[in-house]
Formats: sequence, structure tokens, C-alpha cells
Amino acid sequence: MSETHVTVIGNVATEVSYGETTGGVPMANFRLGCTERRYDRQRECWVDGETQWVTVTAWRALAVNLIGSLAKGDPVLVSGRLRVREWTEGEAKRSRVEIDARSVGHDLTRGTTAFRWATGVRGQSPGGAGPAGAEPGGGVVPPWIAGALEARRASAAAVGAPGAAAAAE
Repeated sequence: MSETHVTVIGNVATEVSYGETTGGVPMANFRLGCTERRYDRQRECWVDGETQWVTVTAWRALAVNLIGSLAKGDPVLVSGRLRVREWTEGEAKRSRVEIDARSVGHDLTRGTTAFRWATGVRGQSPGGAGPAGAEPGGGVVPPWIAGALEARRASAAAVGAPGAAAAAE
């Protein structure tokens, strides 16, 4: 097995496009931008490096789930098989980096997300709403997390902190 598997962190750079093969297999893809950040000791600040562009392709259930989960600009982690496509146009040699995604998720170091079970996923309760004990809408939020979020929102609103409106959303 000589496949190269990678995990890449970046931002969704295009809207997710969806289609099906002639055999009816769902397929989705989007462009991912990955920009290096490094600390410049001379200027004493963080600077952006070169941006790498990758095309991410997903198949079947992952493709269907990407449509309802990702938006342009979202920070994500993508794990899958690395592919480098090469071709020539006239005398110019071209290449494109692609990832055949096995797993895609939001980068939780930069924000929060709420998981919802997809229809027909193994491990769901018999009612299909998610695991046993899940809320009817499919979300599973332990009471202590909900309480902590409410306390944080109340604290930010009371102080009038910058970003209090964003924390309340």
C-alpha cells in the first residue's frame, strides 16, 4: 500500500459544489486554502506566508454531508489520500494538488460547531434522532455545557465586552 495520506488544516475557499456520477454516486468538491503563519522576531508580529491551494473531493455520504455542513470561509481539517495531477498545456507543464477526502471536520481551535446525526447513520437510537438520550432536533448538548455557555453570554453582556453580541449568537 503506497498511498500517501495527509491531514491538512485550512479554510474553505469556494462554495461546495455537488453532483452525481452517471452511476448515481454522490460527489462534492471545494477548494481549500492553507496559509502558513509564522512569528517574525524582527518585527515582533505574526505574518502570513504563502498560500497553498488544494482541491478536496468527497464521495458518497461524506459528499452529501458536506453540502449542509460547510460554507465558504469555514476553518476545517481534511484527512484523506493525496493526489498530484500533472498535465501539459502546449509547452507548459501544469499540476494540481488534490485530496480524496476520507474525513472532513470544522477546526475547533477557531470556533464551535454542533453535531447532527445524518439520516441512516449507524449508532443512532431506534427513533433515528441520534444516539439514545439525544435531543429531538438531533443535537446532544450536556446540561453542563449549555449552562457554561449561558453563563459566558450573561457575563459578556453584563460587562459590555467587545464581541458580546457575537458571544450571544
